[in-house]
This record gives sequence, C-alpha cells and structure tokens, in this order.
Amino acid sequence: MINAGGLVLKRWEPAWAAALVEVVRASLPELNRFMPWAHQGYGVEDADAFLTTSASDWERGTAFNYAVFTAIGELVGAASLMTRMGPGVLEIGYWIHSAHTGQGYATAAARTLASLARSLPGVDRVALRHDAANAGSAAVAGKAGFVEVDRFARSVEAPGESGVAVLREWR
Repeated sequence: MINAGGLVLKRWEPAWAAALVEVVRASLPELNRFMPWAHQGYGVEDADAFLTTSASDWERGTAFNYAVFTAIGELVGAASLMTRMGPGVLEIGYWIHSAHTGQGYATAAARTLASLARSLPGVDRVALRHDAANAGSAAVAGKAGFVEVDRFARSVEAPGESGVAVLREWR
C-alpha cells in the first residue's frame, strides 16, 4: 500500500473484480479510445484475467499493478510500474475513472510511482509512453514532471490512436 496524498495505491486483490468491471464499464467511452483492452464487452472474465496476470507479474517482478482509491476507499482507477522497456527502466501506466478525471488523481499517482521507482536500486530511468493523440495523458505526464524525449511510429491498436508514440522521462 502506498500513500499518494489524497489517494491510496493498493496491490490489486481478486475480491475487487466486480468493482474493476464497474469502473471500466463506466469509463469505456474514454478508455477504449486509447486502451485496446477496454472493449464494449469488458466483464468479470476480463477483470479476473487481469487480476491473475497482475499477481503473476508481481511475483515475477515484471509489473506492479495498483488499484487507485480515494482516501475514503472509492476505487477510481489504476496505476502501474512495468519493466517492459528493459533493464534499468521502470515504465508508468495509469487510467482514471471518467467521473474522477480532472481532479489530479492520475498526476498524483504518476508522480508518487515515479518517486518510488527512482528510489529503487538499479533504476536509472522512469518513463511513460502515450499516443500523441492522447491529450489527457500528455497533460498528466507534464504535470507529474515527465518531459518528452522522443516520438516514434507504432502500430495503432485502439480507435483514438494516431500511430505516433510519445516517450517521456521523469526529471
């Protein structure tokens, strides 16, 4: 569990599958534009698969997925630290329930995870990637202290994507 100001980040638990489904479904119009996993039929099977994968990734040390809660215990999204960019780099990912965007939750979660990641042995860089068309993620990244270091072409996987990835690093 990580205290992130007015938020609490907790390692996902299987008991939260139904709450995850509810939050994802309520946020589909925004999420499915940039998140290929957020599809119209997202259900308990999808949530269970994510939670199972999260547990095994955590044990292998390849991804650390957190549920993001308000101080009063309301699930408002997710944030992650991932090793998929290679040795010495931890990548941050995040999304917030549509009804809770614009309140600084994603920024607080990203900033908190970046600070934590930077304090870990062997971590030289903290990065995040977002599609160039994702203005919300770009705003969060900037507010959290990430600066753009590169742009590159990538495959379009979700309907709102431009095919240009923006790589940012925490400074």
